[in-house]
Amino acid sequence: MDGIFGWLGDHGAHQELIRQMGTAANLSPEALLHAHSSQMLGVAACSRFGKAEIHVENGLAATLTGRPRFLDEGLAFIARDRTPAVAVAHGWLRFGEQLPTLMEGNFAFAVIEPLKKKACLVLDRTGAERLCYAHHHDHLIFGTSVQAVAAHPALDRHIDPQAIYDYLYFHTIPAPRTLYRRIHKLLPGQMLTLSNGRIQTRFYWHADYTPVEADFATHRARFRSTLDQAVRDADAPATAAFLSGGTDSSTVVGALTAARGQPVDTFSIGFDAAGFDEMEYARCAAERYGCRANEYYLKPADIVTAIPVIASEYDEPFGNNSAVPTYFCAQRAREAGFEHMLAGDGGDEIFGGNARYAKQRLFENYARLPALLRRGVIEPIARLPGLSGHFPLSKLNSYLSQARVGLPLRLESYNFLHRTPLEQIFAPGFIHAFDPAVTDQALTEVYARTASPHYLNRMMHLDLKFTLADNDLRKVGSMTEAAGIEVHYPLLDDRMMAFAHHLPVDYKVRGQKLRWFFKAALDDLLPEKIIQKRKHGFGLPFGVWSTQYAPLGEIVGDSLSDFKKRGWIQPAYLDHMLAMQRGPHASYYGVMIWVTMMLERWLQANGH
Repeated sequence: MDGIFGWLGDHGAHQELIRQMGTAANLSPEALLHAHSSQMLGVAACSRFGKAEIHVENGLAATLTGRPRFLDEGLAFIARDRTPAVAVAHGWLRFGEQLPTLMEGNFAFAVIEPLKKKACLVLDRTGAERLCYAHHHDHLIFGTSVQAVAAHPALDRHIDPQAIYDYLYFHTIPAPRTLYRRIHKLLPGQMLTLSNGRIQTRFYWHADYTPVEADFATHRARFRSTLDQAVRDADAPATAAFLSGGTDSSTVVGALTAARGQPVDTFSIGFDAAGFDEMEYARCAAERYGCRANEYYLKPADIVTAIPVIASEYDEPFGNNSAVPTYFCAQRAREAGFEHMLAGDGGDEIFGGNARYAKQRLFENYARLPALLRRGVIEPIARLPGLSGHFPLSKLNSYLSQARVGLPLRLESYNFLHRTPLEQIFAPGFIHAFDPAVTDQALTEVYARTASPHYLNRMMHLDLKFTLADNDLRKVGSMTEAAGIEVHYPLLDDRMMAFAHHLPVDYKVRGQKLRWFFKAALDDLLPEKIIQKRKHGFGLPFGVWSTQYAPLGEIVGDSLSDFKKRGWIQPAYLDHMLAMQRGPHASYYGVMIWVTMMLERWLQANGH
């Protein structure tokens, strides 16, 4: 995969260190490595897809990965005439810390001025790329891979117990934390500067949720124009598209078909398991747009094949099991000769498509009821002796218990780690090594710094970070690269995001209608069946299949047996999960078994 890494600080054996960091980053053997080093710095770029490079000029080194679009005409010309890395170097000299405000698209870059002992690291607005760093004494070490940074001899690979808890809570390790104590990740829209031996981080970009007032027709016209431009800009030779049959992928395929004026090649994944397969919707969209549709039905044996790929391709433990269908979908596209794919990620988080947005309206409305009605009537009824534990009062009590918890923590009411006391899950020697309140603070910090007082915009801002940047974009980006595909996200185009953020709140969720404006504005493009379908997701029937397919069950058993030896989770609780999975709760417990299994497989694959 493509990536950059380097350091500022005196270090000998530079070429050996570059080799060592590149190997640790698991960079593609066939990728071209560009590198430069001197007494005080080293920079390198590994470019399989041609989007990573370095430029050194007049005592300044710049390294960049991604596909940035420069808003300044002079820098845009330099990027076209020479390379984007040259544009970054010139832009830094001309604009300094204002440079990233003049860039859009997906990018991560580092600029180093060794004689001044200054450096700057920047990550794009969505977190489509990634960038990690560590500051140790007089060294600043950075890289798109946590493993590349950890390979620098000034650091170590001491696992942070808080990261293990966060992984089990979120099924990934959200930024700024990494698996290792002294290494951190930049957040979307964030920059780091080093000067006079001190580092500072700040956000150069904030999502602006100020509503723009206009009638529906005006908003619709601008939306369709922005969608068309975003899809055209994302298109490239040898490009196909994911097609799950959901609203977002269908929108991208429909817009791409219209832009090209000819059929699009699409790739879809099905599951021969009740409640998981959505192929009928993918076929509906493919028929509507006249696609050259490619379908593949995932089998339990495919999961066995994918497990070591996932364990080796991610630079940190990653537990979203839909990485499996993503990988096989991209792999089929690569085998068919495609080099790029368009994905529909982002629509839910900017246009209001997640079911919890409508659900939370019910809780927020309850908080607005007069206190006399809540405490004097509703709550006493819910507590009626002998009846409170039976339906419908049991349902009412569940609703009230959630309503008492404020946002955003209420969103995690059904988190696996909230369903059982932590003392029953974690080993006595490990439970005091982390603090659940720190995880809560990570959620509340992002929710609170949203540039909007409305809870709906705050939830979407939260999802931009935790659902997209930390999870879905990592899932899709890493698995497509593993398959040899470069992915693009038209719905996360900066112009599209700016448009969506400025929509009035009730254009996003109107009553209990999700994505009201989005669907209304596309009623001539999307099939009615897809507009009306309930949100499903790209789930994996792992919990069921691991009890039916012996080789997969053996991997589960062996992995959890090995994991017991680490002393983090109580063996009795792991046995309890396995027992519950073999009963009617296969899918529910299967999620946590997958997360735990992949943690163990990743640790083994990466020498822990």
